[in-house]
Amino acid sequence: MKKLLSIFLFVPFLLIAQNSQPSEVFWNKLQSHCGKAFEGEIISGGVAGDGFTGKKLVMHVRNCAPNDIRIPFFVGDDKSRTWVLHKNEAQILRLKHDHRNADGTEEKSTQYGGTSSNVGLDNLQMFPADAYTAELLPKAATNVWWFTLEADHFTYNLRRIGSDRLFTIKFDLTKPVATPEAPWGTKD
Repeated sequence: MKKLLSIFLFVPFLLIAQNSQPSEVFWNKLQSHCGKAFEGEIISGGVAGDGFTGKKLVMHVRNCAPNDIRIPFFVGDDKSRTWVLHKNEAQILRLKHDHRNADGTEEKSTQYGGTSSNVGLDNLQMFPADAYTAELLPKAATNVWWFTLEADHFTYNLRRIGSDRLFTIKFDLTKPVATPEAPWGTKD
């Protein structure tokens, strides 16, 4: 009887797992890090004077709601950037870059990004530049951003199609760091 009960309890879990979209699995894995911050390093595309190289890079999975995740990204003392992920009813993800001035107002170049064209993989989500991005930042019209999420690391990536531009930051998920203050424009 005990064995039969175990099988009965396991089967619904198996069916739920089999029916989960890869984007939903990715989302849930990312939400498991909510409240934690991690330090990263540039592993591709960093050059002296780019505003990132040589600075402490920290991501903070700060806010996790059912359909929105906000991840402030700190570059040294610059607290202007937040990656905003949104999940729609079809489990398709959208990425926006929320950029703020020190007084909390939006920067001129903000809310750019893109929407995934499909449900992606459970460890990889891609975001080709959307029409708003192409209008706001014409050079970024061929940008593709993507996140990878493995048990031990998270990466933020940018590739500009048709160019040599590739930028990747890898964050070590095995070593949480002190939680930073709120990003610009956000209150604790």
